[in-house]
Amino acid sequence: MVIKNIDVATVAKKFLVRGYNINPKAAELICSFGEFYEEIISEVCKMADGKFIIGEEDVKAVVEKIKARKSVKPEVREVKKEKSEKKENNGLRVIRDITGISVCEGKVEDFVCYFNSRLEKLSRILRTRMHPVPIAYVGKRKMEKVSVVGMVTNVWERGDRYVVQLEDSTGSLNCVASGKTAEIASELLGDEVVGVTGTLRGNTLIADRIVFPDVPVNGNGEKTKRDFSIIFISDTHFGSKEFLEKEWKLFVKWLNGEVGGEKGQKLAESVKYIVIAGDIVDGIGVYPEQEKDLAIMDIYGQYESAAAHIDDIPKRIRVVISPGNHDAVRQAEPQPALPSEIRKLFSNNVYHVGNPAYIEIEGIKVLIYHGRSIDDMVAKIPRLSYEEPQKVMEELLKRRHLSPMYGGRSPVAPEKEDYLVIDEVPDILHCGHIHTYGTGFYRGVFMVNSSTWQAQTEFQKKVNLNPMPGNVAVYRPGGEVVRLRFYGE
Repeated sequence: MVIKNIDVATVAKKFLVRGYNINPKAAELICSFGEFYEEIISEVCKMADGKFIIGEEDVKAVVEKIKARKSVKPEVREVKKEKSEKKENNGLRVIRDITGISVCEGKVEDFVCYFNSRLEKLSRILRTRMHPVPIAYVGKRKMEKVSVVGMVTNVWERGDRYVVQLEDSTGSLNCVASGKTAEIASELLGDEVVGVTGTLRGNTLIADRIVFPDVPVNGNGEKTKRDFSIIFISDTHFGSKEFLEKEWKLFVKWLNGEVGGEKGQKLAESVKYIVIAGDIVDGIGVYPEQEKDLAIMDIYGQYESAAAHIDDIPKRIRVVISPGNHDAVRQAEPQPALPSEIRKLFSNNVYHVGNPAYIEIEGIKVLIYHGRSIDDMVAKIPRLSYEEPQKVMEELLKRRHLSPMYGGRSPVAPEKEDYLVIDEVPDILHCGHIHTYGTGFYRGVFMVNSSTWQAQTEFQKKVNLNPMPGNVAVYRPGGEVVRLRFYGE
């Protein structure tokens, strides 16, 4: 039985990595729920209470619980609810978002499930590009070409070579890389998943090739032109002394067709959606002595200011808000949407999602990620820089993970499923966080890091962060991108 490429064997494996067996009939029942199957698996394991074999009744009980929860808390997935009820009016749909379904408790078994999920998801992608064998079986293929897939647990330099230690569910293996392959190995990050092809000599695999999960050459094939535009911005930092009030008002005037000339007004009229990728407010206590940089000292007051400023945007435009590390949600990613008491401050044309959030805008798939892992990528790979954020985003797409290095500057919650894996290839990857602007295309995916609306703070001067504020990316589905500047002109 196969439904949306989900089969009984896949479901059984997901239970096995969590330490459970499942009755085939129960597995078939889970398959029948299509895209919700992973949510059901997580809940079933949470309620298993020591059971060794999961039965149909266990699955049915969880399904009823999920149905009841969704009916009690409809605001959890506001965009999805709007999609089903008013499809012709807004065209917004949430594909994936942690809001309302987090089951992380921080236990040891949570970490085990999290890393098993990461390994399983990325291995599945790599298996479409190569034919690996389990690491435990490599010894039977001596002096033959062999491919393995595993998680990088260590990388070290040995002369002019690099040794990469890979681990899968069956064992571990050292892979030695030289020449151009060594250059690739030097940039590998701890806990990312890659494939290696080579020849076994002794107990070591001499690597010929290192394979990343990567995205297909043509992305997901979306090339359709549309008659509307999407604006991408981030890091508004309402509540900061350095918030660019004058520039924001100019931006709003442009959206209302009051400035910009005939050509600019025509472009403004085409804008139907604005997506904001985190750090809506400046927050409280985010960095040392932040109070010196604050115009509004109360977090609720900051969100009131944010709601008032965003309310000036024409109501014909739908605004999607995702949080960041300065916002009033947990620091660990994935982050849920802003709390309901804060969401209520905003107008009805504002939709709230988590971070990351995978959404669909009238058929255009957009992956929103605040971008905190960019700090880790720039620190680890010398050729990357904050001045060209799109090149960092290329690496995230190549690795098919939004935060490939665990344990760096980006705190990650050990959910039973790794929500930071880029399972489905988006049409657009939208980031922020580092306050610089950059756009580009990688294998058909449009990448945009959308600057900030905050001038340089004293803290940013100390850490040598040079922002590029007031940049706006206007994207017309089909590939046309216009960059507008509302600062320094």
